[in-house]
Amino acid sequence: MGLYESVGDYYPEADWQRCMVHFHRNVANRVPSNIVKEVARMLKAVYAQESREAAMSKVADVCEKLREMRLPKAAELIEEKIEETLTYYSFPDNHWVRIRTNNALERIMREIRRRTRVVGAFPDGNSALMLVAARLRHISGTKWGAKRYLSMEELYKQEITEQQSA
Repeated sequence: MGLYESVGDYYPEADWQRCMVHFHRNVANRVPSNIVKEVARMLKAVYAQESREAAMSKVADVCEKLREMRLPKAAELIEEKIEETLTYYSFPDNHWVRIRTNNALERIMREIRRRTRVVGAFPDGNSALMLVAARLRHISGTKWGAKRYLSMEELYKQEITEQQSA
């Protein structure tokens, strides 16, 4: 929640894309373990659609089926929160795979966690901050930090097209 609120404070006009993997986990927590895979397949079908409208149509079908399976809590969660996971449809389709999840951020956090576990206990918060900052500097200075995650050219073209049509 802190990240979500911070983004809203600092970038009020930014679109929020909730990680679909984390959303799947939240839904899985509301269904019996023996049908988690079936529900996951139904959710994956939502994200396989070619447009937001088709995805929302599929969401209605999924929620109806969940209610038939006597899973009203899962259906309610999907109805209330699925929009947060469909923001990527507002962007060029070649960006969808990259922005549906937060894999890049997860990878950085895993690396930081791995480094801080080696130390164990820090004498103070400042020493932990220094270690994390050093690791982030290292990442940004390597080939991994120099990779282009998304091509912004498509977004610039989309923005120009939207401005011309307005």
